[in-house]
Amino acid sequence: MNIFKKLPIVLTISGLVATMGLSNDLVKQGEELFKTKTLGNCIACHDINGKEDIQKMGPGSMGPKLVSLSAWPEKALYDKIYDPYTTNPISQMPAFGKSGWLSKDEINALVAYLKTIN
Repeated sequence: MNIFKKLPIVLTISGLVATMGLSNDLVKQGEELFKTKTLGNCIACHDINGKEDIQKMGPGSMGPKLVSLSAWPEKALYDKIYDPYTTNPISQMPAFGKSGWLSKDEINALVAYLKTIN
């Protein structure tokens, strides 16, 4: 009987641990997309606040330095990557989603990574 009282707690904790693992994998995937020249290639134009490994890769300076993205809503980040022209009609950034360059899952991975930037 006592085990049935603890079961909901155990299931909740195991669910949180599993979600955290998936989240970390998504962040890692997003980081790879950010750095990979044949996919996102975000590093060609953007520097990132607090990410020394990216700074050592010699990122471009065409786009703005990415700071405080952890405070941005996920939808706003997604929309900016999908089609930046909706909020900035003179943006130099490609419409990665609208053009089919990146899939929805790839954009979501990038968003997960960008949300780690303070």
